[in-house]
Amino acid sequence: MTIGAQLFTLREYTQTPSDLDYSLGKVAEMGYKTVQLSAIGPIPAQKVRELCQRRGLEIVLTHTDPNRILNDTEAVIAEHNILGCDYIGIGMMPQKYRSPHWLWRFAEDYREPAKKIAAAGKLLMYHNHNLEFQKFNGKLVMETLMESFSPQEMGFTLDTYWVQLGGGDVCAWLKKLAGRIPCVHLKDVAVQGMEPVMAPVMEGNLDFPRILQTLEACGTKHLLVEQDICQGSPFACLEQSLRNLRAHYAAQP
Repeated sequence: MTIGAQLFTLREYTQTPSDLDYSLGKVAEMGYKTVQLSAIGPIPAQKVRELCQRRGLEIVLTHTDPNRILNDTEAVIAEHNILGCDYIGIGMMPQKYRSPHWLWRFAEDYREPAKKIAAAGKLLMYHNHNLEFQKFNGKLVMETLMESFSPQEMGFTLDTYWVQLGGGDVCAWLKKLAGRIPCVHLKDVAVQGMEPVMAPVMEGNLDFPRILQTLEACGTKHLLVEQDICQGSPFACLEQSLRNLRAHYAAQP
């Protein structure tokens, strides 16, 4: 498995080509080898790829505007060809589908783009939050999504933090989605007072040794470190997560 940085963590520092270049340089200096593109500025795909290649970073996943995936599928595929990226991600379910009366339309709308993406040799990826762990008519939204798309049509970028906040067991869900989770988001859950907060990997309360062991058995290719909200510098948070992961793997027999 590769260990990469989810650039959403650094979104305030990736809005121009020069800022993106500097941030990619810092990510590479930390020791990351892969990245996910998310919430960067309006920078042409060719320029983004050149900047990543200059820093020795491979683009393994994106979060792409769901409206573009739906209505401009061919252009999205072409951009991912330029980026050298095979996984096209939806970062969050659009608001209109988040009800028991309209959830069914998500699959109706996105199945055709998913098929086009698959035919191009790529895979549509869905990233969960905690909202997928609410029940509509007695069934978890996550379960409905799994049943609505075949593994060839849609994979899942399982997010460890949001599974925990949704009341799910992270390892149990990894096992349920085995073979459908080529990419995952790693972030930890800590507590301040009575509130959960995001934390660098292995700095919170999730059982990451067990999670990482489970991931190895589930066919996952890319571990992507993300921290949407940082208590300090987002660069420091990314670096601490990587340091902890490396220490964990170095300690393995």
